Amino acid sequence: MDAPDISLPDLLRQPPEKLRALQDGLLRQMVALCYDHHPFYARLMRSHGLEPRHIQSCDDLVRLPPSSKKDFLDDPEAFRIDPDALPPEQSTLWKVIYTTGTTSGRPAPVYVTAFDHFAYLYACSKRQELIGLKDTDRLANLFPLTAFPMGAYARAPDEVAAVGAAVISTHTGRADTVFPVHRSLDDALAAIVRHRATVLWGVAGFVRRILMRAQEIGADFSAVRMAMITGEASSTAMREDLRQRMVALGCAGDRIVNRYGSTEQGGSMVECQPGSGFHSLAPDQLFHEAVDPQTGARKPDGEKGMQAFTHLARRGTAFLRYLVGDEASVSNEPCPHCGRTTPRITSQPVRVGDIVKIKGTLVNLQNLKDRLDRHHELREYQIVVQPSDAADPFSMDELLIRIAADGDREAIAGRIAEEALGAAHVRPRIAFVDADEIYDPITAAKPRRVVDLRPPRD
Repeated sequence: MDAPDISLPDLLRQPPEKLRALQDGLLRQMVALCYDHHPFYARLMRSHGLEPRHIQSCDDLVRLPPSSKKDFLDDPEAFRIDPDALPPEQSTLWKVIYTTGTTSGRPAPVYVTAFDHFAYLYACSKRQELIGLKDTDRLANLFPLTAFPMGAYARAPDEVAAVGAAVISTHTGRADTVFPVHRSLDDALAAIVRHRATVLWGVAGFVRRILMRAQEIGADFSAVRMAMITGEASSTAMREDLRQRMVALGCAGDRIVNRYGSTEQGGSMVECQPGSGFHSLAPDQLFHEAVDPQTGARKPDGEKGMQAFTHLARRGTAFLRYLVGDEASVSNEPCPHCGRTTPRITSQPVRVGDIVKIKGTLVNLQNLKDRLDRHHELREYQIVVQPSDAADPFSMDELLIRIAADGDREAIAGRIAEEALGAAHVRPRIAFVDADEIYDPITAAKPRRVVDLRPPRD
């Protein structure tokens, strides 16, 4: 497989017809590659009587049924292009990152080849005029050090390297390890001060906690000029809260860069300014659409549907019309704020179903429900996602498991907490309640196993 003609100059401002012509050419190569060497899509296309000649443009993609996160989690290896079919410079494994747990409870691997890694570096280096990183920046990587390589944590040094800036690894978080390598929030804050970090990048709620703590102790954040937030939805009010805290701290700037992406996608989308919609940074590598998940039909510009993306230049784990689990609208019209012609997600993405983000980690709550169902000592249970501080709607997310059970409460709570940590990679808080508080069969036809109490994000 030859390397594709990868891009156009000043891609984010190209006429839409030129961009679509580039995407169509890249898609033809990608579909042919998947037809021959991608286990999942080879089966899917053949089962629907499709051949590469049937999908010659992005408009033809509607012939291919969307694939889901469940498809991927059921068999992650089936989404990896056969490396033996590719030349070494495209197939060499660069790294493996992980996303939501599979049905076995193990995180799902996303294979990144050298080709994919260089593609990410290329997009980062060419599109920084939208993000705003500089080669003089010192970026504090505030993503947690998890038990498996998290996409955002692993990609932060890559993006910094692409620009020629410096990175500070704070290693916050908690993982099941005997090695004491994690640092506290105060340690991370001290590193920001010590190295005079200019950019903060992390999960929105954790960045806010850092700023709040800095205010409490009067930390010197005078070098900080920008915060990049991702990993969870953030409302306009929350972003304004972050900005005001930066101003109160005397930061060098108060810019908040709102980013949206996923581990599987392998790239971010960024607002040029608040409310502009999320611009695709790599339309030469990704095609975005909003679809009807039942029929696979593409939604018109501006109409909400399930978000789907298609890789146009990928050689490791690859996806075609992959539903990420969010609902939003897509526009291919030029941005009214900056004039860029790159496709945009024009409404706040809304997560649907049982796959949710908690503290920036994508969690498959179905895995947790499956495990809790096996604990017969539980009379009832309910999984609650909520702000950790009920009085503060912008506080970090919390996973609460409400249970009704007979027996040794301390022992039961310990088992359930460990079960949740193994299934969801998030340590929960356990609360014992009466069974009827969770499910009263007199007043409800069926129990609500999952409740999301987080305020809506506008």
